[in-house]
Amino acid sequence: QVQLVESGGGLVQAGDSLRLSCAASGRTFFGVVMGWFRQAPGKEREFVAGLRWSTGNVYYADSVKGRFTISRDVASNWVYLQMNRVRIEDTADYYCAAGWYLRNPVAQSGYDYWGQGTRVTVSS
Repeated sequence: QVQLVESGGGLVQAGDSLRLSCAASGRTFFGVVMGWFRQAPGKEREFVAGLRWSTGNVYYADSVKGRFTISRDVASNWVYLQMNRVRIEDTADYYCAAGWYLRNPVAQSGYDYWGQGTRVTVSS
């Protein structure tokens, strides 16, 4: 069993920065891919960013590339999403996810475990 707990969401203004955190525990991180997804009101959940633990390779959706950064703390098994220059369209519930030996970090279907989510609201 894997536990993923997100934190750091809140209300921010457009242009501000915010950092989301995900505390992961319960299974070896060998082979894991950690991902951030989001679901805006009335829309389907979408990929935001991913990190392959073994190599440190990162992946981003085009909509956040250059603004968001996914990172990790290997010692504590925490994963972060630094969100800079946020936009109103970044408003969503953000979810941390974990999957093992994924070929495609973008696909939701590959992730086995999901957190409960943390809400980010961006105002004008």
